[in-house]
Amino acid sequence: MIPKTLRLRITATAETIVRSGHPWLFADSIHESNRVGQTGELAVIYDRKDKFLAVGLFDPDSPIRVRILHVGKPQTIDAAWWQIRLAQTLARREKLFDAQTNGFRLIHGESDGWPGLVLDRYDSTLVLKLYTAAWLSRLDEILFLLQEKISCERIVLRLSRNIQSPAEKQFQRRDGQILFGSIPNVPVIFSENGICFEADVLCGQKTGFFLDQRENRAEVETLSRGKKVLNAFSFSGGFSVYAARGGASSVTDLDISAHALESAKRNFALNQNFPTVAACKHETVQADAFEWLEKNPAKFDLIVLDPPSLAKRASEREGAIHAYENLNSFGIAKLSRDGILVAGSCSAHVSATEFFEAVQRAAKSSGRKFSELKTLQHPPDHPATFKEAQYLKVIYLKFAS
Repeated sequence: MIPKTLRLRITATAETIVRSGHPWLFADSIHESNRVGQTGELAVIYDRKDKFLAVGLFDPDSPIRVRILHVGKPQTIDAAWWQIRLAQTLARREKLFDAQTNGFRLIHGESDGWPGLVLDRYDSTLVLKLYTAAWLSRLDEILFLLQEKISCERIVLRLSRNIQSPAEKQFQRRDGQILFGSIPNVPVIFSENGICFEADVLCGQKTGFFLDQRENRAEVETLSRGKKVLNAFSFSGGFSVYAARGGASSVTDLDISAHALESAKRNFALNQNFPTVAACKHETVQADAFEWLEKNPAKFDLIVLDPPSLAKRASEREGAIHAYENLNSFGIAKLSRDGILVAGSCSAHVSATEFFEAVQRAAKSSGRKFSELKTLQHPPDHPATFKEAQYLKVIYLKFAS
């Protein structure tokens, strides 16, 4: 027996929010349901006048109970609908990159109309990451669609920690599973603006590399000639290789992870074909970045501070703002005359204004004269169409004394 369509009615406040285009419907916003919903099924939302409002993917185990797919006039969510949506998503990337870049984001979750789903390309490898169990029952359908529209050698599945257990128990899916193609023998190598990097697509952070900082890495390259550069929270040394290609005299990678620093060494080795990279002195330091910056007396001409998220939930926001101010105070103290600070945040719970003001407070407290060179936020393959998606922000300050 085919179950009746899952029908939901929501609060007046939530109705307004959904109409505005916000892609999340929280559990406490639902005040009526015609039956118990199943993971991944389509939930149809009706307004107070019993008219169609929206449709989305239902997740009974998540506070975000429905991930909205469509708002407005009723539409049939079938194979043809998904084909159109994918074609529209891919079309947004058609002219963004040239042959020098084959690592970029193809689908950016909610902001591309695929709530809780991300797809990254690393050369001929695709990495599909899911942040909600609602996609698991549709995985075969999505996989067929991707293979039909995107040429690739393999597709790797990555799963958010919170859905790994139900994925394996209910759907026999696991993090790092190869959905299509062969297992890569080594980390996948891809190109970004002509620079080669490795991506640990099977078990690395996120999908294997932080593609969202591409524009900032390129900016750092333009600022690095002749400079002594520190890349704190360096991960696999992305900023550092760009700085070296830009002519930095030396680059220091600072990270608490020995695994990340070994990857940074390999990324430098991959780019020895560039004379400036080959000539650049590369040092790695394994240490807690906060402690090292506070205690080490070394000075640098350019410092990149790009820590992991310091506010993973709203309750941590105030503490994170204070931590950003302290961190950047430590960094500024390590800058030589005419030094440049590149300060980044990936905390969605801290707004761009709050973050930029925290860095500027640190700069003012230093007593040094400084000027703001620029601020950057999301790159075009990582669009941010609603407040919670606006996580990335970077500010560039130059100190004259």
